[in-house]
Amino acid sequence: MKNNNLLIIIIVAVVVGIVAFFAGTKYRVSQFAAGNFQNGAFRQRGMMGQGQNFRPVRGDIIGRDDKSITVKLSDGSSKIILFSDKTVYLKSSTGSKDDLKTGDKVMVIGTENSDGSVTAQDVQINPPAIGNFNRAQ
Repeated sequence: MKNNNLLIIIIVAVVVGIVAFFAGTKYRVSQFAAGNFQNGAFRQRGMMGQGQNFRPVRGDIIGRDDKSITVKLSDGSSKIILFSDKTVYLKSSTGSKDDLKTGDKVMVIGTENSDGSVTAQDVQINPPAIGNFNRAQ
């Protein structure tokens, strides 16, 4: 009788563990697919820069108008970031260029133009400090 109870408890524990594992896996996949940018995970197109002139820029916003922001880099230089109709603005949820304020920290993914400015593809507001993105480019 004791052996049967112990066997039933072990089987139930294994089944609960398997169900919890698969439920957790499904939850994580749904969270990544929903955001693709949360917790510092860049969307695939952002990481690759669509194959040309990939240029991450990280720093503080020191100027802003409707078509661009100016970002101060850690080396003291600055970079002009141009917005396009395709620019995506991200914070913990999708934002807009109206969310960009002077003094905010940003990380920008985009293509570098011949004049040294960058046309933004993604602008992350208050990015997490992770990996190689801890330093400005």
